[in-house]
Amino acid sequence: MTHEKSFTATNGYLMLLFWLLFSTATVLSLALLGQPLVFALGCVASLLILGGFFIVAPNSSKVLVLFGKYQGTEKRDGFHWANPFFSKQTVSLRARNMDTEKIKVNDKQGNPIIISAVVVWQVTETAHAMFEVDDYEHYVRVQSDAAVRILAGHYSYDHAEEDQTDITLRAGGEQVNDELERELHARLIKAGVSIIEARINHLAYAEEIAGAMLQRQQASAIIAARRMIVEGAVGMVEMALEKLEKDKVVSLDPERQAAMVSNLLVVLCSDRAAHPVVNAGSIY
Repeated sequence: MTHEKSFTATNGYLMLLFWLLFSTATVLSLALLGQPLVFALGCVASLLILGGFFIVAPNSSKVLVLFGKYQGTEKRDGFHWANPFFSKQTVSLRARNMDTEKIKVNDKQGNPIIISAVVVWQVTETAHAMFEVDDYEHYVRVQSDAAVRILAGHYSYDHAEEDQTDITLRAGGEQVNDELERELHARLIKAGVSIIEARINHLAYAEEIAGAMLQRQQASAIIAARRMIVEGAVGMVEMALEKLEKDKVVSLDPERQAAMVSNLLVVLCSDRAAHPVVNAGSIY
């Protein structure tokens, strides 16, 4: 495996000054000394020197290779010069943002879901990126899709009715995202790529079961709401009976208390407005 090594290139401005002096001397050799051979050799050398200049932008690098052998990586930004026979390939060191494709996979329970993630990555090992994989950008995209597929198979989309403790894709939050980052790191370290952040940005049931799952979620929400309403209504009825008895507003036998409790629960738990009936006579 080829590992990155630093390369210190020659200052480009000093070499530019040398090139100007050398070119001037080459011209003077023909004008003053009449040496065409020296002039021709000087022109060839000047052209070779020009081929050695290169520029490294901020957060970028140049991977230098001489006749198939890796020589090093120049990461210092600025104007540089190196052996003109070096091939100089640019590798960006900037952080990159990638949105994976929405893919259909099965979760832990076998339900088909649609999932995608956003991945922030950058190259940290230029030698691995250039020589260990064929195309590191394509490699990152393919391995990211594979990592998302594996993550979806490890967790359920949402909690099942009988189990509310397991981590799920929808409710797992940072724990699920951390698992995705670890999976990506293990896959992309070969390409010299470091993961800065990975997050699930789209999660939904597949179309064929989306309607049924939506009804299930709505039913669960309605049951939970009804449970809360009933608990509140029972508490209000209990408080009302205690208040009536404490303040001695009215004395009710068990049968009348049961009727009052029934009426109050109907009013408090109904999903529609109650229509009151006014009793103008005796309560008995």
